[in-house]
Amino acid sequence: MTNIPMEAGLLLAGILFTLGLISVLIRRNIIFMLISVEIMLNAAGLAFIVAATRWAQPDGQVMFIFILTMAAAEVSVGLALILQLHHQLKTLDSDAANKMFG
Repeated sequence: MTNIPMEAGLLLAGILFTLGLISVLIRRNIIFMLISVEIMLNAAGLAFIVAATRWAQPDGQVMFIFILTMAAAEVSVGLALILQLHHQLKTLDSDAANKMFG
């Protein structure tokens, strides 16, 4: 099995995180924003895995499992909020949620 350099793994994690961040900032659809946050969390998990592989420590795998559980909780709460928002406003546009003040 060939070893992938640490720099390549961290570069991939950085690119994925940047794409997720740009997508969160640009998109207005709440579901796409939720998917972008998931991409960012997976990029952080990839960085932990790459770093743990470099130093041959199991800490990266433990942190990745923690990130996966946190992402599952985030998705369940986020989808519940999205369903409530869609039920009340009949749209998934994040700017429409601004009109809920008052």
